Amino acid sequence: MRTIALVTALLLLGACGQKAQLKPLEGNALPPAPFGSEVRPDADDLLELKPQAAPERSVELRTRSEEREDDPFDLPPE
Repeated sequence: MRTIALVTALLLLGACGQKAQLKPLEGNALPPAPFGSEVRPDADDLLELKPQAAPERSVELRTRSEEREDDPFDLPPE
């Protein structure tokens, strides 16, 4: 019984995602334009990630296990 209730609660919680356009609440406005800019960004512009916030991976992942080289800085505790 608890399992059914838990699964139902999770399904309902997962189904409550908002699909409409984001807008500021009534009486509120979007933040002012950044210093030195004349253009005021809208909600979609503010939600875009900058490249520094989500950088692309620049390191190739290993596809098979390999023997590690000796690490001179891996010292035992004193």
